[in-house]
This record gives sequence, structure tokens and C-alpha cells, in this order.
Amino acid sequence: MPTPEQYDAIIIGSGEGGKYLAWHLGSQGKKVANVEDKRIGGACPNVACLPSKNVIHSAKVASFFKRGAEFGIVHGKWHVDMAAVSARRQRMIDGLRDMHLANYSKSHAEIVMGFGRFIADKTIEVALNAGGTRTLRSDYIFLDTGSRATIDPIPGLAESAPLTHVEILELTTLPEHLLILGGGFIGLEFAQAMRRFGANVTIIERNPTLIHREDPDVIETIQQLFQDEGIDIVTNASITRVEGTSGKSVVVNLSDGARLEGSHILVATGRTPNTQNMGLDTVGIKTTPAGHFQVNDRLETTSPGVWALGDCAGSPYFTHASYDDFRIIRDNLAQANLTGANRTTKGRQMPSVTFTDPEVAHVGLTENEARKQGTAYRLGKIPMAAALRSRTLDETRGFMKVLISPEDRILGFTTIGPGVGELLPVIQLAMSADMPYTAVHNIILTHPTLSEGFLNLFNAVPKKSA
Repeated sequence: MPTPEQYDAIIIGSGEGGKYLAWHLGSQGKKVANVEDKRIGGACPNVACLPSKNVIHSAKVASFFKRGAEFGIVHGKWHVDMAAVSARRQRMIDGLRDMHLANYSKSHAEIVMGFGRFIADKTIEVALNAGGTRTLRSDYIFLDTGSRATIDPIPGLAESAPLTHVEILELTTLPEHLLILGGGFIGLEFAQAMRRFGANVTIIERNPTLIHREDPDVIETIQQLFQDEGIDIVTNASITRVEGTSGKSVVVNLSDGARLEGSHILVATGRTPNTQNMGLDTVGIKTTPAGHFQVNDRLETTSPGVWALGDCAGSPYFTHASYDDFRIIRDNLAQANLTGANRTTKGRQMPSVTFTDPEVAHVGLTENEARKQGTAYRLGKIPMAAALRSRTLDETRGFMKVLISPEDRILGFTTIGPGVGELLPVIQLAMSADMPYTAVHNIILTHPTLSEGFLNLFNAVPKKSA
């Protein structure tokens, strides 16, 4: 083995947590190597969160064209230019890449393009994308290798060359008929966007409903939305075989004998952590049955001096979860030098937003979870139309609901409406500070904003029983 190059820290993967850790340590004067085998900055700015929301916004604009008469706008003929939609997305990605490179330059963290694997304790061999290898060593190694779309072992599926969330963003022509495997939130976002661009869309879901883990009122609202937009939904679907090639002609065969025909197929049935072929046995790093790196609540793996963060560590599959993983590791490294706090992943608050139109935003307990846990709550719920701003937008579909404890604390909040993800921080702050819901109820809220809906929402909370 060649003499390893010595570093203060090695980070494998440049996703949200990994890149911020690289920039943080590099800016402290540490010698940092950030190993990345695909895209600088990871999936989010290149092929996931931000590009998908870019395309979804283009679809929102298309929906406004279709609804023009509703707003008193008379327009002539128009069409969707998918090549231009893709070019807009790429311009954003290019700008984000420049921003990332500037941050690496400013922090002096080194990007090493290649695939890293353990070959000895504290030692990483990188198969360089440009050819050759480098051997790196550090007492501090951090794994942020992310995840990828799961391709289920359905006969003919892999051979059909299905689209994932990566390839569908790169389309420059509109699918005639898109078949989507999976009725979770990723599948829903793309289904609505492609339908609004003009494609025929069919969602094929193995469970009895779309987004089956959500509360019944959320499921009902979203399924009605999709039906109103002309999206076909097939539930309780058991796929026996896929035939053909995506982009040409493809057929999904179901166990009940049905044959669903389309031009393209998109797989959106889950995520698989990228933890394979990394020499983990060499250094005693264990994985979970689902394939994630096994970590404790401080994100330490089973090998001393090695941490994992983000998707690959089994954290919630959100970019903001990975960023919080970075903060936990950052602060615990500082604590080791007696300058920081002891932080863990236990009990952390994890918000989520699904960028359908209208959005679905949530934090804390759902009603399903509260009932399952036997947690007592009072329910406040209003239609979105009660937030008067929604009427000015002509976007009244949806609702707000809140779960309140017997002690007047907010247990959970769920809302469906236009841009409602922006409402979450107010609720999160009240929950984090253990404030009663009246702390939000009693402040002066600007009229007419969506947040003003909190007044009617909290008015709808039943009074405490005597």
C-alpha cells in the first residue's frame, strides 16, 4: 500500500451534511478532503430537491395559463416547450454549482472526485474518476453517501430502463403517457407537474390509497385534487411484469389481468442507501437490515472515529435532516474540545413539505400517530377558505388543523394550501419553546396573509373541559 496522504478530516460524499462539514472544518484551518464520485454538492442541488421544485414551478405557471379566464386574463394559443423547461432548470443548477465551488475555494476544503472505500483502519482508497487512485488517511472520517431510487425486482422492470427522479428532470420532450410506480410524495409531485405540462399520467400504487400513511382527510384531499386534474389512479396494484422500453412503449401487467400501457415509466417506490462496496468489513462498520450505516444518536458508526450523516445514516430523507445531522456532529466535535454542547438526534422536531399544488406541510404528531400512541388531544380544524388570503388567490382547496394537548401545547400541525410550507416556522418555534398555542393566537397577525388563518384555527380549538 502506498504511503497515505494525511488529512485532518475525510468526508465521503458532498451532500448537504457532508459539504457543510467540509466547509466548516476547512474554514477552521483543517486539512479536509471531500470525496465525491458523482455531483459536487450531492443530489439536492443537482438532481433532486431544487431542480424538481424548479420544474414544478414551471408546471405551476402552465396551470395559470390554463386557468387564465378564471383570473380575467384573455390569451391566445400557447404550448409547453419542455426543452425550455429543462434549460431553465439547468441554468439554476449551473449557478448552484458555481456557488458550491466558491464555497470550497473559500474554505480551502479539497474536492476529490472519485469513489472512496476503506482499505484499512482510518484509511480510504479513492478510485479517481479521471483514472488512477489516491490513498488518504485521517483519524476523523465522515460518511455522507446518500441514497438512490429503489428499483424493485419486478420481472422486466430494470430491463425497461425506467426513469427515476434523475432522468425525468432531464426530459426535453413531453411523455405522451407517463406511468408512475408509487403513490408517495415524490411520485405525486412529478405526476401533477407532468399532467400540467400536458402528459397523460397514471399512478400505480400497491397500497389501498395514495400517501397511505397520512391522515384520512389528507389522503381524501389529495386524491380528489388528482382526480380533478385528470390523473388516473390505480390502487391495490400488484405488478407481475413490465414489458417494453421506457421512452418508446411500455406495459405494466397487474395480477388481476389488467394491462396498463404508456410511453414512459417512472419509478418512485422508495430509496436505497448508498452503502455498498465500501470495504466496511475491513474496519468493522455495521449496517442495518435496511442497509443504512448503523449509528447511535450522536451519529457515530460502529467503527471509532467514523461518523455517518444524512440518508445513508437512516436519518429522515430530507435535506434539512442532513443539515441538522451536520450541526449535531459539528457541535459534538466542539464539545470534545470543551467549547460546545452535547447534541443527539433524540426527539428532534422534523418538519416536512410536499410540493404538490397546493402544498402539504406538517410538523409534529398526526392524528393517526396520536391515536396509536393513546395521546390525548383537542382538534382545531378550519377549511383553507377561512384564511382569507386564499380567497384573493382563488386557491381555497385544503385546510389547516392542529392537535392541542390538555396543557395547551401544540402537539402537531398539518395543512394543505398554497405555499403553506412557509407557515411551519411559527408553529415550530412555539413547539420548540414549549409555548401554549395561545402565544401564537394572541399576537397581531398581518391581514391578509395566510398566517392570519392561525386566528381562526386556534379559535376552533375546543375549550378545556371543566
